Amino acid sequence: MEQRLLQENKLIRNRILSMILPITGENVLQMTAGIVLMAMIGRIDAYAVGAIGIATVLYRILWGIFKGIATGTSVLVAQSHGANNYKKLKSISEQSFIISIGTAIIFQQLLFWFAKPLLTVFNPNPDLLANGALYLKTISWSLPFAAVILLVAGILQGMGNARTPMIAVGILNIVNIAAGFILVTGKAGIKSLGLIGAGYAYNIAYITSAIFGIIMLFGKNGIITSMGEKLEFKFKSDEALMILKLGLPTSFETSFWQAASIFLTRAILTYGELAYSAYQLGLQAESISYMPATGFGVAATTFVGYALGSRDKELGKKYLKQLIRYTVIVTIFAAGVLLIFPKQIMGLLVKEPEVIRIGAMYLFVMGIVQLPQNISGVLNGALRGAGYAKVPMINAGIGLWIIRVPFVMIMAYIFKADILWIWIGIGIDMCFRLVFSYWYFKRKDIFESDALIIE
Repeated sequence: MEQRLLQENKLIRNRILSMILPITGENVLQMTAGIVLMAMIGRIDAYAVGAIGIATVLYRILWGIFKGIATGTSVLVAQSHGANNYKKLKSISEQSFIISIGTAIIFQQLLFWFAKPLLTVFNPNPDLLANGALYLKTISWSLPFAAVILLVAGILQGMGNARTPMIAVGILNIVNIAAGFILVTGKAGIKSLGLIGAGYAYNIAYITSAIFGIIMLFGKNGIITSMGEKLEFKFKSDEALMILKLGLPTSFETSFWQAASIFLTRAILTYGELAYSAYQLGLQAESISYMPATGFGVAATTFVGYALGSRDKELGKKYLKQLIRYTVIVTIFAAGVLLIFPKQIMGLLVKEPEVIRIGAMYLFVMGIVQLPQNISGVLNGALRGAGYAKVPMINAGIGLWIIRVPFVMIMAYIFKADILWIWIGIGIDMCFRLVFSYWYFKRKDIFESDALIIE
């Protein structure tokens, strides 16, 4: 009996690592590319960094919708995979592409034609507005391809395949860095295109990676086509609604954050463009800690969904226990880097002393709250996998709109407090989310409740 348990635990650990290592590699690639590209832009001027910052907030509000659809798709794919229902798996994948690509084209046009009016919500100065609108219009063309990449990752991760999405993201980031070096720096024998060059590099990278993803799924020997089921791509309203039922709460959750970023951005900009540049660079540097840990949340969604699809609730509990354990280990190490070396990390990204000082304060506070943030991420991933997609959305909504945004606005506009208090407000929100997630798990056993299961 004991030997059987040891073998089962070993198998669980191996399956977790088979997902976590590629997802961690994927996130590290994203982190590295983000840092390298922001370092390139940071050496142009602070306005360029700020322009990318405000444009990215709006872009990612729409990006969040497709991330949600991909998450809903991943849950249904995981449950179908657990139930060995590959016909349903293929059909769910097709419906997610129909929904996402059609919607992405509409939103791309919205961003392109209304970039400048949309960015006025940040109340930027004329130079920041002009640069932000230029960058947003340029990268808007990547949105349909971003939707494809998210879906490819969602489908494959739902099947327990994290290696192929890692390769896709690796292609994306390598192309982005290479194209960015050529188009932004002007060191490759052509004139520097500066900010717009960064936008072109972004588009080229997403197009390249999306083509790779489509071939891997639907090519002649693709993962979906090899299942033996004929591809149809006919709209099915019942399956589309299932995807949206699970995906839209995650979309709203992501969009809550991006919408809240509008208010945070306006508040931070009251401290000046250098402060906002420090925040943007700090977000990139912070990914040293939280990006590796996000893979555990994805794994929780996949393995809990798989366990419920195969009607093995005890297996789901064992996966969750191991995932939390690994998350704590990784986070303690990564957060320690932020706490011990905040100035050194910022110094790698920018030369301006004031930006380094403000960014180092941000990194120190974020280092303190990384553990509650990452454990909460795993618990939320498990909730999604079990079909409770609304709970993480409610958690994020309360944290952002009742705690973070009001706290930051009061500190910035009423007390005009030091910017350190803005960072503390963000940290309080992170701690609250862990308390909420833990409370929900104590209140309701998701493994014993009526979760959404594919028949």
